[in-house]
Amino acid sequence: MADARRKGRIMAMQVLFEVDTAGHEAGSTVDRVLAEGAMSEVGKAQVRELVEGVSKNRDRLDEIIHQHAPTWPVDQLSAVDRNILRIAIFEILFNNKTPSKAAINEAVELAKLFGSESIHRFINGVLGSIMGAINTEQQTPFPGR
Repeated sequence: MADARRKGRIMAMQVLFEVDTAGHEAGSTVDRVLAEGAMSEVGKAQVRELVEGVSKNRDRLDEIIHQHAPTWPVDQLSAVDRNILRIAIFEILFNNKTPSKAAINEAVELAKLFGSESIHRFINGVLGSIMGAINTEQQTPFPGR
């Protein structure tokens, strides 16, 4: 099951990359990508849930990235790195189906596979900062969560 969820995250990242860079519509891109590849129902559900959730909350996710990485403008991050962060933050703050540590670990692994050379450290740092803010506040410091 964990393998299906990882494949789902990878495919969701690929869909979000295409939506981000080519301006394609998320729903039709998901449908096309899922039709092209063999994937379990768990993986397909994961892709749809992540793409829909990130797309719906994209502006808020980008604000959170900006709050925790102010010297790295979101639009200057690579599309891969930006979407890895969006997926992880969505899973941690909005979705609550994946334990935070697992979402962070998965994001770091995706960054190692698809991101630039040392981006996994940056992603780990941003997500660690978000977790620190949550732990410091003893509640979510992110309105609208």
